[in-house]
Amino acid sequence: MRELKLQMQISIDGFVSGPNGEMDWVTWDWDEALNHYVTDLTGPVDTIILGRKLAEGFIPYWTSELEKGAAGEDGAEKMVNTDKIVFTRTLETSAWDRTELAKGNLVDEIRNLKELEGGDIIVYGGANFVSSLIKERLIDTLYLFVNPVAIGNGLPIFRDLESNQNMTLSESRVFPCGIVVLCYQPKD
Repeated sequence: MRELKLQMQISIDGFVSGPNGEMDWVTWDWDEALNHYVTDLTGPVDTIILGRKLAEGFIPYWTSELEKGAAGEDGAEKMVNTDKIVFTRTLETSAWDRTELAKGNLVDEIRNLKELEGGDIIVYGGANFVSSLIKERLIDTLYLFVNPVAIGNGLPIFRDLESNQNMTLSESRVFPCGIVVLCYQPKD
């Protein structure tokens, strides 16, 4: 069975974006060690899943970065050339290359996707989409990139839980840029 990984930037007070989706608090000047860590994390990934709201900015951004020639430096080539599935209730067709739409029941769609042959699957967001995945216990490993900032208000990803979800910390790494990566796996 394929593994579904979450890679998410998060503030020390538990938000993944500001109240209106702001990301101006995220540490972007990653050091070489963190870049290598992400390369190793995404290496076995052959499918990216996204919620529609994030996809509308994510896919054009990475396509633009690749067109500027930033292929290996920032991961643009991996983001553009990896198959993507956008979960949506509103889009009828995909405007993006290498991108399919998923419009069915979230749990069924994810379970079917995990049963297919292939490499790992990674999800980057958005907040509401990831909240739904966490609530339904569909993520196998959570890679939380804790940024050294408290933002006071914003969008959390654990707000929809109906009961406790116990986790096992399988790894923690501190990087010189100030980001701490916490890697958790659900116990259940």
